[in-house]
Amino acid sequence: MNEAEFKTFASLQKKTTEKYASNYIRKILLQKPVIVTHRNQSSDDFLKEMALLRKELNAIGNNYNQAVKKLHTLDKIPEFRVWVQQNEALKQAFFAKTDEIKSHICKIYKQWSRI
Repeated sequence: MNEAEFKTFASLQKKTTEKYASNYIRKILLQKPVIVTHRNQSSDDFLKEMALLRKELNAIGNNYNQAVKKLHTLDKIPEFRVWVQQNEALKQAFFAKTDEIKSHICKIYKQWSRI
């Protein structure tokens, strides 16, 4: 193939669900159905934003968890012990809600990206 033909081939393959050129070529040669997808740029942008949001939620949760673990080392001071005990419920609620958000992000991502 020359360069122009390869670019045409690559652009046609990108419009399908086939990730590998060999699978795409095999299906074309054997006249098997090839699933062509219609990509929506706004959907792709949304998926990228959701992936970033999920990553940020994980980082926030990790940072929060590390801070609380550090505070547990100060439990000999009565005021900190009370604060840690009071905020344990908040911590659990925070992690439950972030897990719920991450779960929804994953569902949306799978639905839109057709994984």
